[in-house]
Amino acid sequence: MTDLSILFQNVSFTYDKATQPLIRDLSVHFTRGWTGIVGANGVGKSTILKLATGNLEPQQGRVMIPELAIYCQQRTENAPDQLYDLIHAINSEAFRIKGRLGVEDDWMRRWTTLSHGERKRAQIAVAMWRKPQVLAVDEPTNHLDAEAQDLLFAAVSTFQGVGLLVSHDRKLLDDLCHQCLFVEPPDAILRPGNYSRGLRQAEKDEMTVQKKRLQAKHGFLRLKREAAKRRDTASRAHRKRSKRGLALKDHDARGKINLARVTGKDGIAGKRLNQLEGRLSQARTKMDGFKVKKTYKMGIWISGAKSKRNTLFNLPAGSLPLGGDRRLHFPDLSMKPDDRIALTGLNGSGKSTLIGYIMRSLNLPENHVTYVPQEIDAHASQDVMSRARDLPNEKLGKMMTIVSCLGSRPHRLLESAEPSPGEIRKILLATGIANVPHLIVMDEPTNHLDLPSIECLEQALMGCPSGLLLVSHDRRFLKALTRRRWHLSQDPKDKDLYILVEQ
Repeated sequence: MTDLSILFQNVSFTYDKATQPLIRDLSVHFTRGWTGIVGANGVGKSTILKLATGNLEPQQGRVMIPELAIYCQQRTENAPDQLYDLIHAINSEAFRIKGRLGVEDDWMRRWTTLSHGERKRAQIAVAMWRKPQVLAVDEPTNHLDAEAQDLLFAAVSTFQGVGLLVSHDRKLLDDLCHQCLFVEPPDAILRPGNYSRGLRQAEKDEMTVQKKRLQAKHGFLRLKREAAKRRDTASRAHRKRSKRGLALKDHDARGKINLARVTGKDGIAGKRLNQLEGRLSQARTKMDGFKVKKTYKMGIWISGAKSKRNTLFNLPAGSLPLGGDRRLHFPDLSMKPDDRIALTGLNGSGKSTLIGYIMRSLNLPENHVTYVPQEIDAHASQDVMSRARDLPNEKLGKMMTIVSCLGSRPHRLLESAEPSPGEIRKILLATGIANVPHLIVMDEPTNHLDLPSIECLEQALMGCPSGLLLVSHDRRFLKALTRRRWHLSQDPKDKDLYILVEQ
């Protein structure tokens, strides 16, 4: 097999209207096998994938890429270009890939009714069927249930080319990647090993830098104190050799000063000070050379409130279409003001469909409901950004504070022409929090968020007094936050029928 790789040489990239480069002077070599691209929301992970597959051109430097490179983006609203060809292909490779990722023959026809998890599997299947030399996958486990995640891992682990993976799924990064690029603007450092190993090394490196900077700072402060002493000594010496204030006839005093100037004794203190000033400048440069990672305060308090109503909603039993002959049946549903409900089920069982029906049926003031959907398409994202920029100063300030405490830099975010899906979710959540909600509804809330943000959101929701209705495949997240569970399961006698059961 030929040697495959991607080479970045001094690559810089800045989006229009941004005041600072997103990627600056990046040089990195991606070899065959999987490389994880990790970092906080908005630091440029997706941009690196687009540069590595030719979907973006660098403004400085160059990227050398093999002939066929495919980028699987985070968004899933549009069907992959060659999905129809894959579904109707009759060769063994097509059958193998469709079987491995569970792609069904009617998915093209009913694309709009597929869950985002099913769409993601279709996207990956088409990409692998095309046999690329480079496969860049952006958050592939978003929306996927546990069974689908196993299918995905089994498929991508067989890939033999150069694989680039952006993910907040620690298990996938650990099981799949042989190296990870840690993106921490303005730096990006490639470390060998999986995510956990690279993270441990990153923590050790940061501790070493902090220790060396502290030592350099102590040396700088010691020289600074010495310089202050010598400056004082030089000042006193200057006053002693000055003739100002001496009487014209005081020839003895004037003679002593002239002698000191001739012999050079009057300038010793000044020369010593100049020498020390040079050492002081070098010490400052050395101290500033150790760049310590800047940390930001994390953690938010969701200022929700408990509704004074007896119930947030009461819905009679009913049935909802799921596309084709598939339907979801549900019993009477009600939610009390302090209920915390988890909605679970396999991909395609109708979770998002039911959430949509509940949202349309609510009889609550709009400003008392915070809703974060499973996916926010490009058009809706632009609308969210536009409304955020138009907020009154007080609400804009509060929203930006919350976004900052969720780990993103709000000023950079607001000037961005294309915020990441994770950043859009943070803005939508922060805007809703500012309204003191009585009900928070979140469909796959951990999708697209970086790991510190997920932990921060979980802690914030724990202390929130409002009602919670959460859809998630993250069992740990649901266990920490919910007390009731609505589960959607397939009727064993009818594969087209899903039934909601409270557990």
